Amino acid sequence: MSAHGRVAVVTGAGSGIGRAAAVALAADGYRVVLAGRRLERLRSVAQEAGVGDERVLAVATDVTDEAAVEALFSRTREAFGRVDVLFNNAGRSAPAVPLEELGFDEWKAVVDVNLHGMFLCARAAFRAMKTQQPRGGRIINNGSLAAHVPRPHSAAYTASKHAVTGLTRSLSLDGRAHGIACGQIDVGNALTELSARTAEGVLQPSGRVEAEPLIDPAHVGQAVVHMANLPLDANVLFLTLMANGMPFVGRG
Repeated sequence: MSAHGRVAVVTGAGSGIGRAAAVALAADGYRVVLAGRRLERLRSVAQEAGVGDERVLAVATDVTDEAAVEALFSRTREAFGRVDVLFNNAGRSAPAVPLEELGFDEWKAVVDVNLHGMFLCARAAFRAMKTQQPRGGRIINNGSLAAHVPRPHSAAYTASKHAVTGLTRSLSLDGRAHGIACGQIDVGNALTELSARTAEGVLQPSGRVEAEPLIDPAHVGQAVVHMANLPLDANVLFLTLMANGMPFVGRG
């Protein structure tokens, strides 16, 4: 058993921010369910967490597959009895190309993961949190600075993350009566596989290509733990965590 007995589900847990959050939650005493498409990566994260099989469970999951998401939460409850925290983290981006060159399949793939997948996981978490005893729990959605302002050539990703903000607000409202809190963390330039090219240079609104600073994803993991550990009568509705020197303020 963990120190406090709480259970956290982390999607997209095989790399990047999901990995950092899963390791941080495990270190804080959570029993952690790792969800992602590649089981071998999840097992690597489980080993890195170093808390033993009795406190970590890896479940291969495609968050765009309704049946797979339902199976994920069913296995979580079978293994650990409840769901206290969902870090709704799984996401993807599209190629940074002019809008007229963006394929519809690429657009749909981004929306499927970033919005539909987040909805499916939140819905499953709501069902668990409303019926378990003690009732309630917390959902933390991974938004992005793109939920506020776009980068050039990012229509699919930016639109999906703006939609996540609407989902966060709706979940926060609809969860109140059931002891369910929902907040969103918007991260800028954490060093992950998706953002590694940022250090080499990315297109700016001015048309120039410039390198940008990056931060350790471990800082994001600690922020997720802070949000997760709040009592359910308190909520961080939106938290922005970014590389201090990045061109966010004034971007657009």
